[in-house]
Amino acid sequence: MAMKIPFLKSKQIEEQEQESPENIPNHVAIIMDGNGRWAEKRGLPRIAGHQAGVKTVNKIVKFAVEANIQILTLYAFSTENWNRPKSEIDFILKLPKEFLHIYLPGLIDNNVRINVIGDISSLPKHTQDAVQYAIEKTKKNDGLLLNFALNYGSRSEIMRAIKQIMTDIDGSKLSIDSIDEKVFSEYLYTQNLTDPDLLIRTSGEQRLSNFLLWQLAYTEFWFTDVLWPDFNEEVFGQALDEYQHRKRRYGGI
Repeated sequence: MAMKIPFLKSKQIEEQEQESPENIPNHVAIIMDGNGRWAEKRGLPRIAGHQAGVKTVNKIVKFAVEANIQILTLYAFSTENWNRPKSEIDFILKLPKEFLHIYLPGLIDNNVRINVIGDISSLPKHTQDAVQYAIEKTKKNDGLLLNFALNYGSRSEIMRAIKQIMTDIDGSKLSIDSIDEKVFSEYLYTQNLTDPDLLIRTSGEQRLSNFLLWQLAYTEFWFTDVLWPDFNEEVFGQALDEYQHRKRRYGGI
């Protein structure tokens, strides 16, 4: 039976749901965009938007648990974000510690496991410590995998994979003839994860911004004009509902 989104109650939608197969995305990836614009529209400093966005993360994680999504990957800080003003960067990189200090107990209660992809070795120590603590505290949980992309860039991830493959070939751990898509995927940060089924981007922008370029090859995209701090359960439900009624052909008929 297809999942019913509780606030989508029109007769038309209920009929569509009855006709749809069980089709909840296993892995949802979200580009959380629009924090700065949300703040500017209200005459607030940009950091106020990032602060509001943290509350949205917690709300959306809870909804993902209820929707029985298995993996939720959130684009939290990209390799390109280092080009922002230092004061904004410093504030953003304090948010993981703040988020986990407030919400980690609830995540544990909801059986959420935390993971990170990206080069966290380049992040401030307080950010690394907060993330590693959360990973350790939730490692035995087997519910939703909450996967933060921190200091992540897909091109650098791919280059990193190529260098590791070349090193393993030079060390006779790998042969050129054995390299295929499956082997290459094992050298990515997402080696133990399924590819995203659904990508959501907020704020009206319609680009990938160097996010999971390899992994999104056959992912369904869904864009909304809603800014991230205003993204809520209803909008998330709309994205899931549309996904349920798409047919994924993977290049076939």
